[in-house]
Formats: sequence, structure tokens, C-alpha cells
Amino acid sequence: MIEYPKYKKVLFCTDFSENSDYAFEFAFGIAKRDEGLLYILHVIPRSSNQDMIRGYVSEDILENIEKGLDQELDDNYKEHYIKKIEGAVKFEVVTKSGREDEEIIKFAKEEKVDLIVMGTHGKTGIEHVFFGSVAEKVLRHSPFPIFVIPCKKKIERP
Repeated sequence: MIEYPKYKKVLFCTDFSENSDYAFEFAFGIAKRDEGLLYILHVIPRSSNQDMIRGYVSEDILENIEKGLDQELDDNYKEHYIKKIEGAVKFEVVTKSGREDEEIIKFAKEEKVDLIVMGTHGKTGIEHVFFGSVAEKVLRHSPFPIFVIPCKKKIERP
């Protein structure tokens, strides 16, 4: 009989979409089964316009905007994930800023994760050509095993 590997550090990547919520079920299930640590990572894409805004808006306004965004992020973590898993597995919530694929791989290397779990949006055609896929970029460059969960709508049967 073949024994499956134990995944003691599972990295789940989210953008808080329905597809991420679906992929979460898999990440949570693996971490629970293997009694591992579940990292819940959200990367805020960095825009080149962010630094330019500082010249037009006061520090007080920027601080209030950041507080509001932090609160919204906390609410998203709680609503989508934390309230579903508290007490069931060990977990850490992590937020990074930058290019999504680079930050995911960088974090995975720093924490020496055993598995990365992420969903796809199922973009095709011209939309995929212009926007690409974070999952695809991570898959191409990651030294870690990746469990990519397809868009739930694509796997549902009529």
C-alpha cells in the first residue's frame, strides 16, 4: 500500500472570490487530515499609481483609507475562513503586497511549505491572454507541489 505524504504546512492563497472559497475547502481538509498548519495568504496587488497618489492626498486621508482597507480585509478573513475553522486546525493569516505570483512563491520558500493550494478563475480566450493566471505563473515557478482547484462551475455537471 502506498502512503500519501503528510502536509504539515499548507499554504492556501486567496483573493476572496467564490473560486477561492471553493479551493479553501480542499486546503482546510488537507490541513485538518494531516494535523498541519494552514497559512491563509492574500496578496494585495501593488499599483504603480499608489506612490503617485501620495502627492495629491494628505497623510490623514491616506491613513483613514488604509484603516478602512485593513478592517475590510479582517472582515473578509473572518467571514470567508476563520469562522469556519477556528478550533479545527492551527492557522495563520498573512497579507502581503506586491506581484501575486512572486509574493506567493517568496512566502512559500520562507516558510518551507509542503503544499500550495489555490483556485483558478477559469478565464479563457482573450481575457486569459491579457491577464494571465496567477495560478499558472505560480505553477511555472514554484519548487513546491501545487494543488490547483478548477473553477467550481467548470466541474459541475448538468
